[in-house]
Amino acid sequence: MQYEFLKNFPRRMKNVGLYAVIVQNSVQKLSWKQYGFTKFDEQINLLFIVLLYIMEQSLKEEKCTMDDIATYIDTINVQYMQKDISYEQCRKLGDFIVNTVLSNEGRPIYFDGYHFEKNAYEKMQISYVANKIVYIENEVRRTSYYLTDDGYNLLLSTLEIEDNMKFNIHEIIFRLHLEKQSYDKAVDDIKNVFNLMRIQFQKVQEAMRQIRRNALNYSVKDYEEILLGNLNTITDTKKKFQSYREMIQMRVKDLEEENINIRKLDKKEKQDLNNLKIIEKYLTRVLDEHQKILNSHFDLKILYTEELERLSQARLIQRFSIRKDFYDKVLQKPASLENMDMFFRPLFNKKPEKIYNLNKAFSYEKSVGISEDKDIEEELDFDEEAFQKEKEEKLRKKLLVYEKSLRYLLERASVTGKISLGELKERIEAYPEEKEIFIPNVDVFKEIMVELIRNRIIDIAALKKEKSEYIQEQPGGFQLNEMLLKLVEEIPENSKIRLIKAERLEEEEAIVFLGIRDEKNQYRSIRCSNVLIYIEC
Repeated sequence: MQYEFLKNFPRRMKNVGLYAVIVQNSVQKLSWKQYGFTKFDEQINLLFIVLLYIMEQSLKEEKCTMDDIATYIDTINVQYMQKDISYEQCRKLGDFIVNTVLSNEGRPIYFDGYHFEKNAYEKMQISYVANKIVYIENEVRRTSYYLTDDGYNLLLSTLEIEDNMKFNIHEIIFRLHLEKQSYDKAVDDIKNVFNLMRIQFQKVQEAMRQIRRNALNYSVKDYEEILLGNLNTITDTKKKFQSYREMIQMRVKDLEEENINIRKLDKKEKQDLNNLKIIEKYLTRVLDEHQKILNSHFDLKILYTEELERLSQARLIQRFSIRKDFYDKVLQKPASLENMDMFFRPLFNKKPEKIYNLNKAFSYEKSVGISEDKDIEEELDFDEEAFQKEKEEKLRKKLLVYEKSLRYLLERASVTGKISLGELKERIEAYPEEKEIFIPNVDVFKEIMVELIRNRIIDIAALKKEKSEYIQEQPGGFQLNEMLLKLVEEIPENSKIRLIKAERLEEEEAIVFLGIRDEKNQYRSIRCSNVLIYIEC
């Protein structure tokens, strides 16, 4: 589907239909005016007042006959609405609301929602109330009304969950679906979490725009709500969702390795793998939104404080009317022109010049560095700086090994436009000196092949566009897409490459590479499926 957000459109329209149908059934009826309810607002209010009574009786599993509904309406009318209607009219009004408006006089109610996957409208039946037979005193038979699922959904949706609870609820549901391995449902959950974070960020941006226009128009209550919303969203969010992402990445890696080395995944496992990749993508976006909200949270506090201080300072300024306080008085007493400088002197006051602070000269100055966590700044002593530099140098050398291996692979594939692992095996057997470049160790070779098979098709133009449009965190390890983009951009011979494809040759025999070093510097053999690499220019 081209527009993924239209996937569950019929489900959304079912919720919309619950409101649309009840309003349509009510507004078309003239009987309301017989009971004094002439305004549309009054009609809708009474309609939901009756619905709430039926829900309350349904939840308590108590009878809800027409006599009960009539008594309820009569009580509400006497105490609050004060319409000039009798008990008998209240009974007829209750019958009209339940059997005509809510039950559509016994006829089925349908609402059409467009199903984009089927390319057709889908009929959805709507029913607010149902009835059953009950026996009351002296075994008198009566009809009792109760809410259906649609009725419950309608009423429960009218009382919104508190904003500070929505995020926590969706996060809990997401975690439960992950634990049950319901990855298709977890995809929808993480999208909802991301949407809530994006909405919160947009609320902060809108609040800042209002404050810049006029801080007095932005109430303290609104400011408190937006701060509490930010704190609720960012509290423990990064830690929790980083752990979710690590768990998802491990699960993706296990499935991919199983697909490459052990057996081919079945249809359900492939779908799970695809859903896990989508979840991983959205978890990354959630963490990016978390960082935006964290930054904007402090920006909002600083902005609001500065604007209020500026307004308070403006009120302390004593203002003078040039006409009244200066010009008219000078005309009355021209001799005062000799002391004109006393009146205008405050306008020309300068800020005091900065002087050298001797206390700062003798204070110990600590060096400040940036730790791995870019959200927190901490002071580093000399040993920590050296450790950090050593760590960065190790990472640089490690990535250089990956880069040499990928560069060799691109060079060999560019000769004819494609090359397989079987052909590369023959090549390095003929030229043993190239073996260390292509397969420096087991882990490097394994990770490169897994990433190539996992991505299947790598669009260089799409990677360039993504790089230009998004600012992402600097990766802490090997990233196939970024390294391929670097090799294409920095090496002139690779500049014409448009697509890189990886295809596993299922029918061919597995390829075995002998004498490959592992992380313990011991020699092992690698057995893997034959993979064909395509290069399109």
